[in-house]
Amino acid sequence: MPKIGKYELQSRVLVAPMSGLTDLPFRRVVNLFNPGLIVSEMVAGRMLAMGKPDTLAKASGKGEIDPLVIQLVGCEKNWMSKAARLSEEAGASFIDINMGCPARKVTSGMSGSALMRDIDNAIQLIVATINSVDVPVTLKMRLGWDNDSLNAPLLAVKAQEAGIKMIVVHGRTRCQFYDGKADWSAVKETVDAVDIPVFVNGDINTAHDAIEALDKSCAAGVMVGRSLIGSPWRLQEIISAVDGSVIPMKLKISDKKKIVLDHYNDIINFYGEKKGVKIARKHLIGYIDDLNLINGSEIKSSIVQMSQSSAVYNILNTTFSKAGEDS
Repeated sequence: MPKIGKYELQSRVLVAPMSGLTDLPFRRVVNLFNPGLIVSEMVAGRMLAMGKPDTLAKASGKGEIDPLVIQLVGCEKNWMSKAARLSEEAGASFIDINMGCPARKVTSGMSGSALMRDIDNAIQLIVATINSVDVPVTLKMRLGWDNDSLNAPLLAVKAQEAGIKMIVVHGRTRCQFYDGKADWSAVKETVDAVDIPVFVNGDINTAHDAIEALDKSCAAGVMVGRSLIGSPWRLQEIISAVDGSVIPMKLKISDKKKIVLDHYNDIINFYGEKKGVKIARKHLIGYIDDLNLINGSEIKSSIVQMSQSSAVYNILNTTFSKAGEDS
């Protein structure tokens, strides 16, 4: 298995940081399937350093998610340094630096993938972060800003020289956002450029995708993201295929029902009634889609209009119980 610093991963399948999605309740869910690492949703370094409560919550997970990986985003050395120290104090086993987010609200502030347009500043941020903590620091990025600046290999080499211990490359440029298809073959140039583990990311939805992505990129492993929303159990088959472990038994509807209801209750407890009901919707829509029901659209429409968690819980309970009877 790949090593990050002195830490040996237990799987070559990692779970991606997804803004607004990989919060602590969801990380608890995917943790059931034992991936190599589960990276937190993107945490704004400056907001964390300023002690904003909502931001602090994004960096939670000490004692529950092991190893705890906190991803930081920012463009100023002092804030990133302070945020890294706070993350380490919060129990982080690794600090991950975001240089891949394509969102305009992030890149307009010269953070995320915008840092790939300014390699010198990117390396200064990396050095400042590494020098602030004793835990390993990793990096997530894209192929480049656009097709005219595919500089992931260059950034990877300089990042390794600065002390980065692992790199994840999403097989698209920033200007592609999520359009088209991730180019797993293009990640190979970064894999070949460095000695540290490089993981391939983007459009890895199935076990077949994972194996193809590994074959084309020659990466150390894969990072899986949005395909897990509503179907976190997909990790079982992907991990089995990538790590060569025993093929797991298919989960029964009753097993999925418990995971979904526990996840929903966890969201409500974590965020509170009003906020939790809203935040849960994107996950619940995915869970209903996974059931592939004839009346799935009606159920989803009902859920997004409900404002009381008890009502949502009841419809979830009924839906999964009925699906189990019909299976």
